[in-house]
Amino acid sequence: MAKKVSKKKPLVVNDRSHALNATKRRQKPNLQVKTINGEKVIISAREAKKIA
Repeated sequence: MAKKVSKKKPLVVNDRSHALNATKRRQKPNLQVKTINGEKVIISAREAKKIA
């Protein structure tokens, strides 16, 4: 099992129609499983890009 390192959580945002009706939806973070120093970790794609 990979260890979760990133503290990112989904955002709750409104999905707007042309009539400006608001419907709640979630924007999930882009989490990736990467191997760092022989250990699998779950980090965001932005964090992985900074490390590499």
